[in-house]
Amino acid sequence: MPSESHSMKNWAGNLEYSSADVSRPESVAELASIVAASPRIKALGSRHSFNRVGDTDGVHVLLDALPQQVELDSGRGTVRVSGGVSYGALCRTLEDAGVAIHNLASLPHISVAGAVQTGTHGSGVNNPALAGAVESIDLVRASGEQVTLTREDGDEFLASVVGIGALGIVTGLELAVRPSFRMRQRVLEDLPWDNALGDFAGIVSSAYSVSLFTDYAGSSINQVWLKALDGEEPLPNLFGATAALHPRHPLPDMSAENCTAQLDEPGLWLDRLPHFRHEFTPSNGDELQSEFILPLEHAPAALQAVRALAEDLAPLLFVSEIRTGAADEFWLSPFYRQQSAALHFTWKPLQPEVEGFLPVLEEALRPFGARPHWGKLFTPEGYDWEALYPRFADFRAFAAGHDPEGKFRNALLDSILGVPARR
Repeated sequence: MPSESHSMKNWAGNLEYSSADVSRPESVAELASIVAASPRIKALGSRHSFNRVGDTDGVHVLLDALPQQVELDSGRGTVRVSGGVSYGALCRTLEDAGVAIHNLASLPHISVAGAVQTGTHGSGVNNPALAGAVESIDLVRASGEQVTLTREDGDEFLASVVGIGALGIVTGLELAVRPSFRMRQRVLEDLPWDNALGDFAGIVSSAYSVSLFTDYAGSSINQVWLKALDGEEPLPNLFGATAALHPRHPLPDMSAENCTAQLDEPGLWLDRLPHFRHEFTPSNGDELQSEFILPLEHAPAALQAVRALAEDLAPLLFVSEIRTGAADEFWLSPFYRQQSAALHFTWKPLQPEVEGFLPVLEEALRPFGARPHWGKLFTPEGYDWEALYPRFADFRAFAAGHDPEGKFRNALLDSILGVPARR
């Protein structure tokens, strides 16, 4: 198809992609041919990244014309899904078959492949990021070779699942499923900061999935969203917060119409784990996002450090969400070998001001080993990647071996990986 390079933007609208051409292959074989013939190429899914991790000055391939398959294997307890399928579409199909996946991000409209490649997650101290469900991954390598990697492939698999687009284009994944389950959701308001910091581990462990929403100003956290399994006992106390009497939106002045049901109303997992309803499909988001993941035990001290910046931070924020996640083994996962807290920042669309403030925030979080989310705004030159990721040098070697000409590279990946790929 003709180039869209001057009209194609990301979901947030804060960046215009720089590709010279755009292609929509209708089969994996066609995609493989395009990859083999292109000196520079990247894939785009739901375009929900806020930085240029998915950008290229070569060819962009859009995966929405590929066959969108969701194939359940009841005997193996898995589902095979095309990379371009959204979590919303996947979950409806799974629920129709009586099964579920372990967790979901706040928005169900993101693509499975893009979310997994960038380390996207939901919440819950015992819930791995979305990549934790992956049992196998289908990739098109730089040569055009089609490969499938499973857990039995060891390092190749562990390097490729959260691969930030550097090791190939993901065309499919096999995810572990479990029996469908029911949940209920309630919102607490005005949790005192002293209580939150004094028993942070207890609060974030008090339900299957917990999210805290704040702007870091004042003496209390605005809201706590508790997503409990239907059989979990109600909380014996509310940690000094009060239960919301009406459905709430994470932003105090917004209608809760598009949010998932609250007030302890029981419902299916796919209608409670996200914050927003599947039938609500935001066409764009007039916002920016950053996120930093750090060891759970450091969360209270890290939150205090962020609170010290509130005077300059709060005017740039719509809201900040605090979540948690279990450890995993994927080399570039922000949750690699650490149970973690994730500090997410939804910024107002003030990119120069946000980018000017980010180094200050990142410096405050540096002592706590904070790892940035790969698909959101951060300053890559400010990180010692090998100190943060023990297998980082091995990943760099894999990237050089699988893509020696830098077909899947761009300026951001060059910056992260430390050296430009050979041109």
